[in-house]
Amino acid sequence: MGKKVKWSWTSAFVGAAAATVATAVFRAKPKDPTFHLISIKLTSFKLNLPVADADLILTIHVTNPNVTPINYSSTTMSIFYEGSLLGSGPVKAGSQPARSCQLLQIPARLDGLELTHHAAKFFGDVAKREMVLDAKVDIAGMAKVLWWDHKFKVHVDSHVTVDPVFLDIIDQENKSELELFLG
Repeated sequence: MGKKVKWSWTSAFVGAAAATVATAVFRAKPKDPTFHLISIKLTSFKLNLPVADADLILTIHVTNPNVTPINYSSTTMSIFYEGSLLGSGPVKAGSQPARSCQLLQIPARLDGLELTHHAAKFFGDVAKREMVLDAKVDIAGMAKVLWWDHKFKVHVDSHVTVDPVFLDIIDQENKSELELFLG
């Protein structure tokens, strides 16, 4: 009927080792970090007639789902309203442990002069208490895997709906894309 298969401890060990390696590789595969805007706090409002500039603190929850810690360099986050650059905020260089979450406090300045170019839309947004802002940032850094440093870049696009009166966050969609440079 069939041939009798001879049991081999070597084959069993090789199979178990291959399964362990495959699981480790699957778990170590780089994953996109996640970003979530927690709050917006107005820190100053400067009235320079006919415009007003605003300084804000953005609190962002960042999750590193990867099995390696990361170090990243400083960069600038750009904030857009109706497709026009409304303001920016510096992101300081830092690090984040593997599989961890942390809160980043990013100071941002909004340019009132740029907002005047969209005055009709802005006053309509204030009246309906919904304002849509977009933010973009590119974060570059290094991830250490064993004794090798691997460069990476994360591009983040955020689409946030806020209440322009109380600065409450109504809705948001954040997309991040990780690019890992090997070699």
